[in-house]
Amino acid sequence: MLKKTAVIIPSRLNSSRLPQKALADICGKSLIVRVLDRANRSVLADEVIVATDHELIKEEVLKFGGSVVLTSPDHLSGTDRIAEAARMTDAEIIINLQGDEPLIDPRQIDQLITKMQEGGVTIGTLCRRIEKAEDLFNYNVVKVVRDIADKGLYFSRQALPAFRELPYRQWLEHSQYFRHVGMYGFRRDVLQNVSTLKPSLLESAESLEQLRWLENGFTVHCFETFFDSIGVDTIEDLEKVRQIVLREKIR
Repeated sequence: MLKKTAVIIPSRLNSSRLPQKALADICGKSLIVRVLDRANRSVLADEVIVATDHELIKEEVLKFGGSVVLTSPDHLSGTDRIAEAARMTDAEIIINLQGDEPLIDPRQIDQLITKMQEGGVTIGTLCRRIEKAEDLFNYNVVKVVRDIADKGLYFSRQALPAFRELPYRQWLEHSQYFRHVGMYGFRRDVLQNVSTLKPSLLESAESLEQLRWLENGFTVHCFETFFDSIGVDTIEDLEKVRQIVLREKIR
């Protein structure tokens, strides 16, 4: 029997790099509404919930007809926010879909849900092969190194592995590199456990929360996906998404 699954989308109003980006217009729909719309197209999700810290986002989601819960404004991470929201549902699997992924493919969501239904996976995420040097050396593109069983060894903003004897431009020719896709699956009890962990040294250095989990001994499975997506971190990302929506006539 399949375990009940909830997709929870954390969304806060005051993003540091792009203030109020959740409400930014993308060709007639706000960013958060576009993320919600993509999540609602998932075949395997039993429910989709936006977890926010602000009434303006709540009103925007309700106007679209979505489900939304208000959470504490004091959470330091999206994981803490969804952990609070998860206590309001009886779902056994929680998918943390980042609130800045307006072009996420619903099949990606279903791919991660399918993997989370398998035994032995307590935290899961996705990664995609890097094909361009500009992505490999972009600090906004998070890289992941995995073992032969798809378990994450390390996440970094740096290009890993590094080739000591080769110039940067040749690295892609000698190794496979993977970018992390910002979506996580958690078994319910594990989510509550990781939300109690204190910030770690590696996490602080890289500004990557998943390193806190690795440092504390949790296993993060990283499954390869072939669907592409664009997270919105900057005004340039936002404009890029707008152009894609216009060009591909995405409703």
